[in-house]
Amino acid sequence: MSSTIASDHCMIPVIKTPEDYLVFRITPDDTNRLAIVFDSSMADDSLTVCVEIFDPGGSTPTHRHNFAVEMFFILKGEGLAVCDGKDIPLHPGDSLLVRPTGIHEIRNIGKDRLYALCFMVPNEDFSELIRNGVRESFDEEDLQVLRGVSY
Repeated sequence: MSSTIASDHCMIPVIKTPEDYLVFRITPDDTNRLAIVFDSSMADDSLTVCVEIFDPGGSTPTHRHNFAVEMFFILKGEGLAVCDGKDIPLHPGDSLLVRPTGIHEIRNIGKDRLYALCFMVPNEDFSELIRNGVRESFDEEDLQVLRGVSY
C-alpha cells in the first residue's frame, strides 16, 4: 500500500541566511535593533519573525498589542520582562508568550547584548513599523550569535 500526500500545489520553501535579514532601529534613539527574518511580505501570512538585539541597558518601550500574540525565545543574554506589572527574569532557552492587550516591555539587564527570537501573529503592522525605521546592520558579534558560534 503506497501512501501519497494530496496537494493541489507545491510550496517552494523560502530559505534565508543572516546576510539576507534586514536590520532596523524603529527610531534613531532606540536601544534595540530588529532584524526581520520573515514577515507577511515573504510568508503570505500575517506573521512577523525577527531577531531582537538589545544593547546593554537597552529596552523596548512599554506597549501592548490589540490583537497579536507575541512570543520571545531568548538566544543569549540576560533580560527582564515586565508584563502587566510583574517582573519575569529571562535567560537563554526561556520563552515568553504575551497575549493580546498585555502591557509589556523587555529590558536587557546583563552586561552584554541580549538576543531574542520574536514571533508576532497576526502581524498587526509590526513589520511595517520596523521597515519604516532607521536601517542598521549586523556586526561580527551579531553574526556569530546567529550562527551559533561562541563569542
